[in-house]
Amino acid sequence: MWCPAEPRPVPHGGLLLLLLLNFVPSFGRETLLTTSVIPQSDQSIACEDFIHLNILEKRVLNDSEVSVQYLCSKPCTVTLEAVASSEFRTGVLVYKKRWKNEKHLHISRTQTVHLKFPNIMVYRDDYFIRRSILVNTVILYAWISHKPVGSYDAKRDESYLQAVAKNYTLLETVPPCERPYKDHKVCFKWSSEHMWRLQANRIPQCPHETDAVEILGFPYASSGEKTGIVKKFKRFHNRELETIRQHQIDYPKFTISVWLYLLHHCEKNLCGIIYFIDPGEMYSTPAVFLNEEGYVHIQMRLVKGEDLAVKTSFSLPLKQWFRLDLSFNGGQIEITSVGKNLKRHQHQSFNFREDFYYDDVAGYFVLGGSGYAPGIEGFFGPVKYYRLNILETKQISNPLYDKEIMEQIELYYERCADIQEIVSGYGHLVKQGQAVQKDCIRENYYSELNYKYGAKTKCDAFIWGKELREKYHSLFNLLREMDFSPSDVSEDQNNTVLEVGRRIFEKVAKSLSRADGLHYMSSSILFLMDSSCCGYHKASFFLAVIFETGLAVSIDPLQGLLYSLVGAQRSERLAVMNLGYKHYQGINNYPLDLELSYAYYNNIALKTSLDQHATKGDQAFVEPIRLRDDELLKSQTKENGDVFMWLKYEATRGNAAAQQRLAQMLFWGQQGVAKNPEAAIEWYSKGALETEDPILIYDYAILLFKGHGVKKNTRLALELMKKAASKGLHQAVNGLGWYYHNFKRDYIKAAKYWLKAEEMGNPDASYNLGALYLDGIYPGVPGRNRTLAAEYFYKAAQGGHIEGTIRCSLYYITGNMENFARDPEKAVIWAKHIAEKNGYLGHVIRIALNAYLELSWHEALLYYVLAAEAGIEVSQTNLAHICEERPELARRYLATNCVWRYYNFSISQINAPSFAYLKMGDFYYYGYQNHSKDFQLSVQMYSEAALEGDSQGFFNLALLMEEGNSIPPYILDHLEINRTLHSSNISILQELYQRCWSHSNQELINPCSLALLYFYLRVFWNNLLHSTLIYFMGTFLVSILVAFAVQYFQSLSANDSQAPRPEQSPDVHSTENTSDTRSTEQEESTPTNNLAQHPHLIS
Repeated sequence: MWCPAEPRPVPHGGLLLLLLLNFVPSFGRETLLTTSVIPQSDQSIACEDFIHLNILEKRVLNDSEVSVQYLCSKPCTVTLEAVASSEFRTGVLVYKKRWKNEKHLHISRTQTVHLKFPNIMVYRDDYFIRRSILVNTVILYAWISHKPVGSYDAKRDESYLQAVAKNYTLLETVPPCERPYKDHKVCFKWSSEHMWRLQANRIPQCPHETDAVEILGFPYASSGEKTGIVKKFKRFHNRELETIRQHQIDYPKFTISVWLYLLHHCEKNLCGIIYFIDPGEMYSTPAVFLNEEGYVHIQMRLVKGEDLAVKTSFSLPLKQWFRLDLSFNGGQIEITSVGKNLKRHQHQSFNFREDFYYDDVAGYFVLGGSGYAPGIEGFFGPVKYYRLNILETKQISNPLYDKEIMEQIELYYERCADIQEIVSGYGHLVKQGQAVQKDCIRENYYSELNYKYGAKTKCDAFIWGKELREKYHSLFNLLREMDFSPSDVSEDQNNTVLEVGRRIFEKVAKSLSRADGLHYMSSSILFLMDSSCCGYHKASFFLAVIFETGLAVSIDPLQGLLYSLVGAQRSERLAVMNLGYKHYQGINNYPLDLELSYAYYNNIALKTSLDQHATKGDQAFVEPIRLRDDELLKSQTKENGDVFMWLKYEATRGNAAAQQRLAQMLFWGQQGVAKNPEAAIEWYSKGALETEDPILIYDYAILLFKGHGVKKNTRLALELMKKAASKGLHQAVNGLGWYYHNFKRDYIKAAKYWLKAEEMGNPDASYNLGALYLDGIYPGVPGRNRTLAAEYFYKAAQGGHIEGTIRCSLYYITGNMENFARDPEKAVIWAKHIAEKNGYLGHVIRIALNAYLELSWHEALLYYVLAAEAGIEVSQTNLAHICEERPELARRYLATNCVWRYYNFSISQINAPSFAYLKMGDFYYYGYQNHSKDFQLSVQMYSEAALEGDSQGFFNLALLMEEGNSIPPYILDHLEINRTLHSSNISILQELYQRCWSHSNQELINPCSLALLYFYLRVFWNNLLHSTLIYFMGTFLVSILVAFAVQYFQSLSANDSQAPRPEQSPDVHSTENTSDTRSTEQEESTPTNNLAQHPHLIS
């Protein structure tokens, strides 16, 4: 009996519920109401189909029992599904069961189902279930679908929406901490179970993530050059934040707040403040610059791909701290300038005709300069970036983190303004007086001679007030002693000030280099400060090191930081490297910041190549000479030294090798010889023209090509280059390619020669080929190929090429190049490697070494401290060596523990020497002064020495085990000792002694070979004592000895019983004689004992 479709009575309010159920809400209320759905296209469906859900415990539990009561009027399929939703995902199917009913029609049936949910939904975390999830809702759906009959029905799906009858209910979720543990019915190790129980009751917490990012949290000295801080941002881990970020790509909402201290406005077109570089190495949103007039230039990338720029109507102030806040909202920009008191100075708004395009993970930020634009001249303070929010100035949380250093920077430049004004004015007055005197000396010959050779003019009529003269009395006294004649001092007032600063510094440096120079350190501080203010920033670096190390003064970290920043801002090489090193290691209260460290090291790396080709300046070749190496120390010489004179003699006789070595020493300033390019060129010329040595020919050809110290002669240079190339010199083959590239613009021939040189292993050729691909001028290859260029640059860097290494370090810091994953630490290491080749650094190291060789201890200590604080590992170990040799000198003039500090610094360096690890290992094992013992660290230090191939490291580890100590398993793994040996101390000792011997050149007699022999003897003896054979042999020998003893006593007994009894008197007489004899012998054999017992008997 089929019933027609007709309205059914619905309870009051049920119509709305019915409609809601038909639309299947994501999160519905619990209901047991059965809904009968009859599509208009099918009026033949029976009206009695229904389905009910009965659950005893409506919680998300495993094995929950659900009773499903249903009725099918036609062959049907019953489906039961559980759908879960969490914080990050919705509508996840976690359970499904289906069954068919084709026979029992028009009959109400009941099916019992046991629900099974994923373990992470119903159980607590344990050893196997590591991350249970928090589920917000679980909805259990049940529905009936009729089996399709015709072609039309076959197309209908069996989903919940198309069901004949359906029902759902909401299950209550259980928080993770209230869930039971699962019985896995698996036994695991006691140690694993114990470790798990230790942390089983910890409440899991999600890592906090916010859109507010601190780009910079420490002062950065921006020198106005093409180097700066590179920052790259990743996607949010929080899915909601990441979803918001992606939605805002074409309608960005973000805020940037940056503190600035400007010394000058931009000298060139535009100077970078903060800007974004996209994957195509193009400016994108935002790009904020400073122009020549001090206005802010802002460039934005629009959604359609256009770039538009605006300029503020106000300029930024000089020599005062201020904060620049920029908010970006769709196509609108709000820019505000506030002072230290956070009061608004300037404000301006800009509205663009289109929204901005901004994806902050597709590229990288630059703070300051880069290869595309110079940075500002001044200092960056804290920089805050809100990635997803627009904030007003009062809502931004970006205070000055350390007001003391900010105030010190302001005070420094205020004081320096006074100093520069005094020096400039004084020099001008003296020159005016000299000009008047010069006009009046033509009266007689005596006056003219007096002007030339007499005392120089001094200015006693000061125009400055008494208060200023008293404040800078030491400076005025110095100025009165100086010669301001035109031949010595430039007419330019700025150069005059710089020249005065140089003279002050040289006077102080000479004073400090005396035999007792450090004794006058405290009186030299004011002069160094004046020199620094005059713009001579070698004095700034001196002051930074003096205050940071307490070199003959009290330690003052604030003043040390101030002068480090000031020197770095003016690109004083060692001051920049000092900051780069401190941020790389995170020492001396400098935060560990690899991006900031890279900015400093990259600055000096870029200068190193240029400095090497400069003929002027205090430079020397950087030579890693250790004071422990007697052979290298003996090879050092000077222009009047034996080694140099012998080379000169051999070179004069036409010895090509001597000419080559002599020319290199003079050109680069090597082996203790002062840099003298003019003299070097003479030897290059003589060797190239008189000998057939290809290296001399090539070197001289390069000098002729570039005109370094000699007149350019391209024709002769080409002839010499071809001659050297014909002799198979790969540098000359590369040189021919360089000639055709630079002089003929013949890229086909250039590429041909470079490919040949590259096959011969020339790194310069690899770099040049990369440059062709980067510039898009490689023959036969259309367009630029940055990826292939980077591969050639990397190959060049592997060969030690300076520019190739710098480019690769840039790829590692930006992560913007294929095959170069972002690695800030590797970028710092590569840039540091090039920076430490700088000639100005080599000059300081050379002064220190010469002072050591001349036994000038004060000067050696001073200059080795300077080089060590710049992060030079060889100088650090050399300084520690001096402090060990002269402990009283170190204790008197250094406020830090010299030996511990610099050995400790050295072991943190790449490729630290093994002896430094051994030193620190001894310090940790025995304790050193106020440093306590640490066995674990001592073992670690010895193992590092062992890994460096030092036999002493293996020997020390073996001795530790001999003393009853155990070496941690992770150390043994670090030494790559087979784990099968870990359980036996004997096996570990054998391995350590064998490695000790193998790393000691396998000499026949050395400590390692003797220790190994002794070890084998002990093992053999112990094995012998514990063997079965030795017990058998011992028992046998004892048995024989016992048998002989028994037989011997038996024979004695038999003899006594058979012998006649002797006379009484002879026996007594003989006994008395024996007794007398024995007493006499005893007295004669122990005279020393008698004298000791009776000292009063000795006359």
